[in-house]
Formats: sequence, structure tokens, C-alpha cells
Amino acid sequence: MQSPSVAVVVVAAGSGARLGRAEPKAFVPLAGRPLLAHALDSVFGMGEGLDGGRSVQLVVVAPASRLDEARAIVEDAAGVASDRVSVVVGGATRQLSVAAGLAAVAPGTGTVLIHDAARALTPSALFDAVVAAVESTAGGVIPGLPVADTIKRVDASGAVLQTVDRSELAAVQTPQGFPLPELLAAYEAATEEFTDDAALFAAAGHPVSTVEGDALAFKVTTSWDLRRAEQLLGGSAQPTLRTGIGVDVHAFDDASPLWLGGLYWPDEPGLSGHSDGDVLSHAVCDALLSAAGLGDIGGRFGTSDDRFAGAHGDVFLSETARLVAGAGFTVVNVAVQLVANHPKLAARRVEIEQRLGALLGAPVSVSATTADGLGFTGRGEGITAIATALLQAS
Repeated sequence: MQSPSVAVVVVAAGSGARLGRAEPKAFVPLAGRPLLAHALDSVFGMGEGLDGGRSVQLVVVAPASRLDEARAIVEDAAGVASDRVSVVVGGATRQLSVAAGLAAVAPGTGTVLIHDAARALTPSALFDAVVAAVESTAGGVIPGLPVADTIKRVDASGAVLQTVDRSELAAVQTPQGFPLPELLAAYEAATEEFTDDAALFAAAGHPVSTVEGDALAFKVTTSWDLRRAEQLLGGSAQPTLRTGIGVDVHAFDDASPLWLGGLYWPDEPGLSGHSDGDVLSHAVCDALLSAAGLGDIGGRFGTSDDRFAGAHGDVFLSETARLVAGAGFTVVNVAVQLVANHPKLAARRVEIEQRLGALLGAPVSVSATTADGLGFTGRGEGITAIATALLQAS
């Protein structure tokens, strides 16, 4: 077989810890097929790809524990072109994994593309555009998109230092393309870890330019990204709804102020606890975490963490809302009921609902009842709060 003019190295060896799944990211199902399989669709869809007129080699870099599974996925995708594909074991870092893939590329190859399997929906046309640009410039080429958000430089404490001119910024994607001989030499000369192949190539003194990227080339990193990809593929026609329940109990403490529902209640005995004892806010947090499959408030904000000593309910609610959004969910609504003899909620119910609703960005219903003299709440020893939450996959 003649030396290919183009090689595509698909990196599928990462653990994908931020996705929160047991399997490596490239093997997580997306619309019934592994992410890797979708990424290979893009490669095989190139205008002059493995089934076209141009001679193209495919190298997939996979974890040692998933080598057989990767081979099966590749063989299924390759079909008659299986003689031009190979699967190799990745390294401990992405850079080492790319190096392993490059070592399997046939000598004499002109252009090599490095692509992350996590960018599973990348259009085939973007591969073609990168190849054409590498061949015309004889330099490195990366897809990039303009940065839409305002960017700030901040210090370790979170203080804003400077607003960065976003007109000079680009969000970089893959595939990234290079002349193979120059990239091999750059890898051999590298003495540090780089965040992407273009940075390593540029550090060796080679030019790198951009072509217009594509919004579909986003990287699946979190559960939210995976659900976005599912929706784009039509694999989630109906919204995914999740429910959760939370219960919290605190005893009265006459020496403490009362905080309830994120509000201060003067002239009322407070509640004991590591934080401010806001039983109502804590029950809501537990319900949200339960619905999102993120554990519970004790596991997320344990009493051993001094950062939360004396913290008010809005701290826990805001952080819980951030965690839920990061897991790919939107809060639909929350309902919470207080079981206690006092305080009387009626006069401040609307105020609590507005406060909690603003913190969570969703409707919150608050109600109250008594235990008819039964149990510790009936005896006036403390308060119980019971909350439910409804989430929808974003």
C-alpha cells in the first residue's frame, strides 16, 4: 500500500473524570453508540477520506483496558477500509497518547490531523478544510471560533485585574493539522507538557494559523455537554425530568439567631448547627442534589469543612444551583414544607418564596404545618423541613 497523503490520529485514551461516568469518555454512549463511533463517522465522511480517492490512514489511540472494544468500534466503522486503520495504546497524558499515535503513522505521510474523540459531532467538512489549509500554508492549522463572552483576568482571590480584548481571542477546536515531518520533530524536541498540539508545534518555532471552526465541534466534557449532543442527534425527543426529596432537622438554640429560608427572623429562637441552621434552605439543597444524582448536603458541605461554619442558607443554595447546572439540569420548581409550632410563616411566605426563587432561578412554593403536639416538633424542641425538587435535563 502506498504511503497515505493524510493521516488522522483520533485520541480516545482520556478518562473523562469530569463527565462522572465509570467508563472512559470515548466509550460513553451517545444516542445508543459510543462517542468514539460518532467521531469516526466524521473521519469517514471526509470528502477524500478513507473511502474516497485520497489515501488516508486512521490511527485510534485508546486505553489499554479498552483496546479490544476500540478495535471492534473501529472495524465496524471502517468496513472495507479496515486495512488502513489501526488502534494503539495511549499514554499517561494526552501528549504521550498523541506521540503513540504519531508513531503508528506511515512514513512518507504528508499531513497529519490530531482529533479528540470527545468532539464527536465535528462536521467532516472541517477535517477537509484543515487538510486544505495545511497543504496550502505548509504550517500548522487549527479551527477557531470567536469568543462571544467578555473575558476578565482575575487573581487567586477572584478579584478582577483586567478586561481582555476578545477581538484577539479564539476558542480553539480539533482537528488540528500539521505537516507530519515537522510535527514529529517538534514532539521529539518537546521538554514540557502543552495544552494542545498547536502550542507544542509553535514552541518549536513553526507557524500556526486558523480556519473558521464549527459550533458542532464542541467538546463533550460534562453531563450538560452530553445531553446537548443527545438533543442535537435527536436522541432525547422528550425532556428528561428528575425528582428529588430532601429532609432536614434542627433543634432550637436560644443562644443563636434564627435564619430561615435565607431570611433573618428577629425575636425568635435560632437553630443549632454547624452553619446557621437554616433547616428550610438545607432541605431544598438536599432535594436538588438528590434529583441531580449529586449526593447530599452532608457530602457536599460537610461539618468538617470550616469554610461553611456559620454560613447562611444562600451560600448553600447558590453553590447547589451551580452544581445542578454543571450536571446538565435546569430547576423546574421546588416545594418545601416546614413542620413546626413556630415561627408562623404566613406573614413572610411570599418573601421567602421570592428569596429562594431568585437564588434558584425557578418557582419555589413554601408551606407550613404542625405535628399536632406529637414528636419533638410537636413538643416545640425543633423544626423539620421536607422539600421536593423537579429538574429537567438542559
